[in-house]
Amino acid sequence: MSDAFTIAGHALKEAVRRRVLLVVALLTAGFLGLYALAASEVFDSLERTSGGPGGIVPIDEQALAGGTLLGLAMFVALFLGVVLAVFLTLGAVRGDAERGLLQPLVVRPVGRTTLLTGRLLAASVVCAPYVVIVFLAAALITRTTGDFAPASYVVPAAGLALGAISVVAISLLGSALLGTTANGIAMFMVFALGLAGGLLGQIGEGLDVEGLMTASSIISWAVPFEALYQNGLHALTADIGGATGVIVQLGPFGGASDVSAAIWPWALAWSAVVMALAALAFARRDL
Repeated sequence: MSDAFTIAGHALKEAVRRRVLLVVALLTAGFLGLYALAASEVFDSLERTSGGPGGIVPIDEQALAGGTLLGLAMFVALFLGVVLAVFLTLGAVRGDAERGLLQPLVVRPVGRTTLLTGRLLAASVVCAPYVVIVFLAAALITRTTGDFAPASYVVPAAGLALGAISVVAISLLGSALLGTTANGIAMFMVFALGLAGGLLGQIGEGLDVEGLMTASSIISWAVPFEALYQNGLHALTADIGGATGVIVQLGPFGGASDVSAAIWPWALAWSAVVMALAALAFARRDL
């Protein structure tokens, strides 16, 4: 296991050398700055118009704005985490093999499974804390600017972290099967598939089409980061009732859903199976 930690350390140093983490930090700071500006403007506007006439259906505009903004921040955190996971792992096998970097490693002193484990650890230790920090920073901004707090911090943050790790696992599998460019394209298509599954669920629920809701559920569990995201969205605003709760639960880019608690062990088992497939594919590949 110490060899895996050594590989993880070298992978992190390489990411620092290539300034991947620096670029991500700068872009994240830019997003959080824009988010703070948007949240401030939204809540200031609500405060100025709070005395106006109400609509036919009573809506808690403060809760609606806060839940929607924080849901959007959660989606962006997941998206940025996926981008980070992909760029840390897309060339972990085929890319490094084509550059002649793997051959000296996988014979002595470490093996192929150890190398994959090290790359998994390196990417996970960056991506999981990253998505949690971005989400919590957005939640703090929302609390400060609009006095809105989510019903749960733990469930969304944990869902984002586990979702990022599952993306790392499937990206490593892709790196064992595909070239660097092809793997990057494939990973973003997988992410788009999950997003499409969430949107299908929204449409199916709105039109009461059982087939669409079933298809959405299958897609979400097939790529568990989407089911974890939907579950986290639901947990954000689980304490908001009435018409406001119905509207805000639609969520940005995929509706909120109270997913079964089985999603947690399923996501872990899914990631373990994907890593086993990656190890098998790597073992059969000539370097």
